Amino acid sequence: MNQQVKFEVWVGLLVLITLISTAFIALKVSNFSETQDRSTYQVDALFSNIGGLTVRAPVKISGVVVGRVTGISIDPVTYRARVQMDIFKEYDDLPTDTSAMILTSGLLGSQYIGLEVGADDELLVEGSRIYFTQSALVLENLIGRLLVSLTEGGSK
Repeated sequence: MNQQVKFEVWVGLLVLITLISTAFIALKVSNFSETQDRSTYQVDALFSNIGGLTVRAPVKISGVVVGRVTGISIDPVTYRARVQMDIFKEYDDLPTDTSAMILTSGLLGSQYIGLEVGADDELLVEGSRIYFTQSALVLENLIGRLLVSLTEGGSK
C-alpha cells in the first residue's frame, strides 16, 4: 500500500467516527432515548400565555424531569392555551392541588413547566386537569412595563 492510499483510509475513518459522534450527540441533546419505554399518564392545564413553550419541553419538579409536554392547543370554551403533559408513572402520587408554572431556563433560555406539589389527599390520574397555573413571563411585556413606569416617574 502506498502512502496516498493509507492517508485516504485514515481520513475516511476519521470522517466516519465524526459522523457517528455527531449522531450520538444529537440523540443525547434531543433526549430522544429518555421517553422510550417509560409508562406515563396524561394531565393537562390551561394557561393565559404560554410564551415560547414548545412540545417536548420538560416538565420538572424541583429541577428533576418528571415528564414532557405532548400537546399545545386552544381550549374551545375558555380560549386559553391548553397544554397536555405526559407524567412518568413513577410520579403517580401527585396531589390534585399541584400547581403548574411556565418557567425559563436562565434569562433567555428555553421554557419548561415547573410543578409545585400540593398537599391534597386526592391524586392526579389519567385525564386530570391542573387548575392552579401561572402563565409565562414574557420579557417584552416586562420591558414595556419598565419603560412606562420610568417614563411616568420622570414626568412628575
